[in-house]
Amino acid sequence: MDEQNIRMAIDQHWAASAAGDQVAEHEIYHEDAVCEYPQSGEVIHGRRNLQALRSHHPGRPSGFVVRRVAGEGNLWVSEYVITYEGRRAFTVSIMEFRDGKVSHETQYFADPFDAPAWRAQWVERRM
Repeated sequence: MDEQNIRMAIDQHWAASAAGDQVAEHEIYHEDAVCEYPQSGEVIHGRRNLQALRSHHPGRPSGFVVRRVAGEGNLWVSEYVITYEGRRAFTVSIMEFRDGKVSHETQYFADPFDAPAWRAQWVERRM
């Protein structure tokens, strides 16, 4: 699969994820895909398990914004923000493709934190 088609598949994946379309969201994965959540130490084996896990999430996101997608060849990175119950989670997804489908994904989740006052003179604040 060429890079243009991979990018289109990623865009469709995130749009389906934002819309809560569990079927379309998981079309991007190989049957034997592996997804890792390093911060919790969890590894999910197989598209069916990944879809089941995500479809049983107790809350639906109230916001989902893709900040950027970059990649080439078989390695792509997405940066996005998910809002659950008024709390934002800054997220990075690293996807490895094989034969046009995701074979391995690693997702990192980070909570926001207050910026320290001592560096205010050098930064721009965004909310």
